[in-house]
Amino acid sequence: MSRYFINIFSLLILTFGFSQEDDSADSQTIDSIKYQQKYGLRVGIDLSRPTLSFLIDGYTGFEIVGDYRLTEDLYIAVELGNEEKTQDEDVEQSVLYEYTTSGSYIKLGVDKNTYQNWFGMSNQITIGGRYAFSSFSQNLNNFSYFDSNRFFSPDGFVLGSDESIEFENLNASWLEFVLGLKAEVVSNIYVGMSVRLAHLLGNNEPDNFRNLWIPGFNKVTDESKWGVGFNYSLSYFLPLYKKAKKKQKKPNEETE
Repeated sequence: MSRYFINIFSLLILTFGFSQEDDSADSQTIDSIKYQQKYGLRVGIDLSRPTLSFLIDGYTGFEIVGDYRLTEDLYIAVELGNEEKTQDEDVEQSVLYEYTTSGSYIKLGVDKNTYQNWFGMSNQITIGGRYAFSSFSQNLNNFSYFDSNRFFSPDGFVLGSDESIEFENLNASWLEFVLGLKAEVVSNIYVGMSVRLAHLLGNNEPDNFRNLWIPGFNKVTDESKWGVGFNYSLSYFLPLYKKAKKKQKKPNEETE
């Protein structure tokens, strides 16, 4: 799985590089003093979650991504998603319990483009942050009683219940640090990838169970409130208006 996403990331970097090379050649033929930069809304989908839904049993997910350009290098960003995951907890090679978590999440924040494009380009290397909130429910599908001696059940734990128990109205919130990359492969069509480091702020848990997995955040452990995530996106940019940007002089032009 990790090799798959490393290959995707490598392909994206190559795409970014070729786009930079092609457009840089075109930029040398531009004689105008000003370039009309496009401002507007970019909307797309995260391709990693449908891929994981196909590759991982018990998981389904979908996410819509979007951003709006405020200034030359600042963007308002949002992600909306829904995830469901069924998994079990193993102890001593026996299933202690199985649960299903399902819910939706929203992430709001900003991205700042740190990449200096060639004249006329709009590729991005961004750093940013998000505030995220998730609302979800959990079903405890079955559970067994932990028995280390295995006196009554030598082949496994003693079954507690196989009737589903639902825990509703759960929620969690967290902050994310985001490092991203976007490349315009054709006019107004972008491919992108981001990695995220998340810190859990609040976690509303049921009285007699724990939130072991949170939609949008991923796995939760007792040892740490930190989590990691990623996405791989395909999006379309809808230009709404343009602003003129002065062409930056090259060093040899300044000395003439």
